Amino acid sequence: MRYYIIAGEASGDLHASYVMQELKKQDAEAVFRGWGGDLMAREGMALDQHYRDVAFMGFYEVVANLHKIMGNMRRCKKQIAAFQPDALVLVDYPGFNMQIARFAAKQPFPVFYYIAPKAWAWKKSRAKKLRRYVDLLFSILPFEAPFFKSYGVNTQYVGNPLLDQLVLQTREEERKDFFKANRLADKPVIALFPGSRKQEISAMLPEMLRAVNKYTECQIVIGGAPGLEVVFYEDYLTGKDIKVVFNQGQQLMKYARAALITSGTATLEAALLDLPQVICYRGNKISIAIARRLVHVKYIGLANLIMEEAIIPELIQEDMTVAGMQRELDLLLFDSDRRKKLFSDYSRLRDAVGGPGASEKVARGIIAFLASEKKEGR
Repeated sequence: MRYYIIAGEASGDLHASYVMQELKKQDAEAVFRGWGGDLMAREGMALDQHYRDVAFMGFYEVVANLHKIMGNMRRCKKQIAAFQPDALVLVDYPGFNMQIARFAAKQPFPVFYYIAPKAWAWKKSRAKKLRRYVDLLFSILPFEAPFFKSYGVNTQYVGNPLLDQLVLQTREEERKDFFKANRLADKPVIALFPGSRKQEISAMLPEMLRAVNKYTECQIVIGGAPGLEVVFYEDYLTGKDIKVVFNQGQQLMKYARAALITSGTATLEAALLDLPQVICYRGNKISIAIARRLVHVKYIGLANLIMEEAIIPELIQEDMTVAGMQRELDLLLFDSDRRKKLFSDYSRLRDAVGGPGASEKVARGIIAFLASEKKEGR
């Protein structure tokens, strides 16, 4: 079978690469083409476009780059039409992928969507569009499937893909190897995860660095974003003894004592790995003002949304101050009762999210759907 897959950011690249692994196990003749990143390319995808060159975030930024985005969409549609896949698999990236789904709904191949648009938070009209444009939706949050099914969307709940990729156990020898390989001192680590895009890193990292400056008894380590080079971070680190580690995010989360993390998938990953954290976000003022009018959710952290309570502190926009980050970090670093309560909440979160196997379920769902279509002669 021929699969065209579109992922528009680092997390999508990761999750799509695992689905590709599972598809290859079930389809020995699988051929992949699409938009994504290095991990998908490593699994054998012919890459039409790397996500790092097309990612825009925020309402203002999207409008400012609308001409480029529309050009990207036209080019993507032409590439799909030229490839004529047996299946189109869209991974997250809703601003772009919903438009591609609309185009693909008129084509002869089925459309699958993995990691659903957050229509339950805003743009509930997207649920109706998913019903029209998508043949099968794979949801990863426990409350999503009932929501989308109520709109008539053909939905399968597969669980969270992070659990396919996390090794929850920690060993002292592995910790020592990690510290040695990255030339880290034998003292507590405060980890910074300022985001995956240059735009958000530029907005988040300077403030995070100012906040951790007082913790001289700890060492600061930055989780570098996939697709970026260390030279990008060096402008922010002049005169500072701070390491940047790449492709070791999971290990950094396991061995750090606390972290400041930009809102996104990484916050849930950190929670599943028992990392005390503060969820941070600061964006363009216009974009945030629009979002606050349109988005109707109580929290922005995925763990908090799943648990329906603020188990992890969130510092958003004007609340993301140096003093605010230091206040929360002090509790996470030095208050044993606060840490004990957080670890208990994390345990409840893991129970709520379920077990591993999401990637396998997605691949199996795609293969089964394609087989049924073939059987019915479509």
